Amino acid sequence: MELSRRLAALARHVPAGETVADIGTDHAYLPIYLIQQGISPWIVAGDINRKPYEAARLNVQSSGLNKSIDLRLGDGLNILKPGEVSVLVVAGMGGKTVCTILEQGRAVLQQMRRLVIQPMNDIYMVRRWLLDNGWRLADEEMVVEDRHYYVIIVAERGRETNKDRFALEVGPRLLEKKDVVLKEFLTRRIMKIKAIITEITRAESAAARNRVLLLRQEAMEIEEVLNRW
Repeated sequence: MELSRRLAALARHVPAGETVADIGTDHAYLPIYLIQQGISPWIVAGDINRKPYEAARLNVQSSGLNKSIDLRLGDGLNILKPGEVSVLVVAGMGGKTVCTILEQGRAVLQQMRRLVIQPMNDIYMVRRWLLDNGWRLADEEMVVEDRHYYVIIVAERGRETNKDRFALEVGPRLLEKKDVVLKEFLTRRIMKIKAIITEITRAESAAARNRVLLLRQEAMEIEEVLNRW
């Protein structure tokens, strides 16, 4: 099975030989790939919605992997027992939803070795939750697919050293690695910010002036990063 760039990036961060839970598995493409490639020996694939669960079930059956992929219908980490798996994948959901899943699944998380997370938005919120709950950002990767930028966060138990707000907004490990895709993303972000500033400076409200100040601050921080690239 050939994966999309986003799913392939997730797969790269799953250590070989580990049992995995893929929450929000959708069509179970990632679990099927991980089993077929011999990366994981056993996977729990869960989804809260019946339609994607049934789609996943059909794909797993047609792949002949019923014994290696345990499909479960349910909400977040409620489908798991503590110690069942060592690696958790949560991808394709909003950051607030991701944080809710993690918060409600604390008992299960206690015995997890690695989290591989790909939030669709509110990425700072996810990083902040991880830091506040005893996880460090072990690695990060940014990929672009169909003009959309996706961030993969890899977390392991430990203390995060970089707690600067801007770094947590952008990605501490991405900045350290001088990620090529991140540079492209930040360059585009600067252009977008300038366009927004040009548009809203025409307004005379206090809210508009405050927004301009915040955007200019963000642009300055991004330019400082790009100048050091």
